[in-house]
Amino acid sequence: MSRLLVTGGAGFIGSNFVHHVIAHTDHTVTVLDKLTYAGNEASLAGLPEDRVRLVVGDIADAAVVDPLVAEADAVVHYAAESHNDNSLHDPRPFLDTNIIGTYTLLEAARRYDVRFHHISTDEVYGDLELDDPARFTESTPYNPSSPYSSTKAGSDLLVRAWVRSFGVRATISNCSNNYGPYQHVEKFIPRQITNVLRGIRPKLYGTGENVRDWIHADDHSSAVLTILDKGEIGETYLIGADGEKDNKSVVELILQITGNPTDAYDLVTDRPGHDLRYAIDSTKLRTELGWKPTYGDFESGLAATIDWYRENEAWWAPTKDGVEAFYASKGQ
Repeated sequence: MSRLLVTGGAGFIGSNFVHHVIAHTDHTVTVLDKLTYAGNEASLAGLPEDRVRLVVGDIADAAVVDPLVAEADAVVHYAAESHNDNSLHDPRPFLDTNIIGTYTLLEAARRYDVRFHHISTDEVYGDLELDDPARFTESTPYNPSSPYSSTKAGSDLLVRAWVRSFGVRATISNCSNNYGPYQHVEKFIPRQITNVLRGIRPKLYGTGENVRDWIHADDHSSAVLTILDKGEIGETYLIGADGEKDNKSVVELILQITGNPTDAYDLVTDRPGHDLRYAIDSTKLRTELGWKPTYGDFESGLAATIDWYRENEAWWAPTKDGVEAFYASKGQ
């Protein structure tokens, strides 16, 4: 599979995957990205032009999608509307991209018999109680709680149906929360990091007890490559790095690493329907395909991420003021 089509490859997780592919394989990559606010051409800067090309277009546009899929050996589908707060404000773009866009790609993969890997999220499973010892597995029933997670659940089900009904050669992965370079400053970790770097007190929803299972984007990328190479068609694999942390601990660790008092943050009104806890059991991926994460230590991965944002202010500064103005208008 030497020619990859990566949808959403100018976004956070997608661009990290493209960097990983270029660093660790001989593949060439075509990135298809709509370059919405969440996509940034600068995230692909410095990559070799003879191995990476960017096509600006909509995954819901068959006229754009078809010729790109036809020339690919595999499609890796990262493109998605993915921000929970935005989905509560205006759900429609989530339906257009996550449902119709995935359908359009699946039809092209079906037409040209191209290997397809679909990137999803652990949020399709809903949430777990804070004191529940259980973790999500591949057999956990879907129970999405927001327009974002429900449209991702719907896209997962489309992939499964196209495998069963039409023989599309597809796999699915559901991953826990990613952190690392190139993440938009509207997201939790980069928002808090960039606030601290600018001398602004971080903001924490509710009491900060909500738990997320964090994984560095580079580890997510290596897992996806493993599934693409070794995964069994029709199977789903959960990707996680045993990184469960409550939001309060994450903010306090950011403050600690940056040399600030660990209580120098503010609590704001909680988000409606805010899921309590996510936790991934990645046993299947590790035992069947032999994958394991590189960043076993969340603190070291977070420190490296803080260093990246400190050294790359030119990348995130243009969007920072607008994001903070939006949240300020909502009292957050």
